[in-house]
Amino acid sequence: MDLWQLECFVAVAEEAGFTKAAGRLHLTQSGVSTQIRQIERDLGVRLFDRSSRSVRLTPAGQAALPYARSALAGAEAVRQAVAEVTGLVRGQLRVGMVTGCTVTALFEALASFHREFPTVDIALTEADSATLVARVRADEADIALVGGDPTGLTGHTVVGAGLTAAVPGGHALAEGPSVSLRRLCTYPLICPPPGIGVRGALDEACATAGLHPTVAMQVTAPEAIAALAARGLGVGVLHASAAAALPELTTVPVEDLPLPVTLVWRGETTLLRAFLPHCKEAFTRE
Repeated sequence: MDLWQLECFVAVAEEAGFTKAAGRLHLTQSGVSTQIRQIERDLGVRLFDRSSRSVRLTPAGQAALPYARSALAGAEAVRQAVAEVTGLVRGQLRVGMVTGCTVTALFEALASFHREFPTVDIALTEADSATLVARVRADEADIALVGGDPTGLTGHTVVGAGLTAAVPGGHALAEGPSVSLRRLCTYPLICPPPGIGVRGALDEACATAGLHPTVAMQVTAPEAIAALAARGLGVGVLHASAAAALPELTTVPVEDLPLPVTLVWRGETTLLRAFLPHCKEAFTRE
């Protein structure tokens, strides 16, 4: 038997059927069936019970499954070890970025990494911080830029500032070095919808303080919040990292509302070890 046959065996076992396994492996159903028959001939036993609509493992198949998975994991470990020794980096780097938070240093890091390793695919997706953290924990993302500092993951804070109020010149809030949360809540606010880090931090702080802000408008993009605030439709609430790129507005820190932006990851794969130095350089330069 070979590794390809083991991969087919594991796929059929996990998908509980030949059709789904074929789709997962990008093969025809007959091709998968051929591989399973071959491994069953080599072992001299049937691995699957095909007597019902669903495909179920026989006792022999149940005994073989953990060893097949272990063999595939061992083969991948060999590839990783060779890649580390030879400096070969390939595959797909899966990066997450919290919605509504523009941190250009991350883009610089991705561009620098791509120049050095052009054959590596980069998948960049946006989501709320909780979703991104869950993806990193589940090994569905290699690294993510999130709001806050989640526990249980390796992290590096890249932006330590918190939330700011964005107002046009001449606004009453533009006169002070900062604004209290209580005073901020006396104005109609323009902020992201629930589920985004900025809104979560704002809502949590207001609930703790017993405040009930009036959210006049909800938009995701920082540029849209800025455009609406610039027209006097409310006070924009933004993360400091996004507000820094809005010179047409005056931004005032909101007191006692920290929301660090953190790069988080779970384990250092070959790809991640190659990417992290680019992050360090880009964020240090910024």
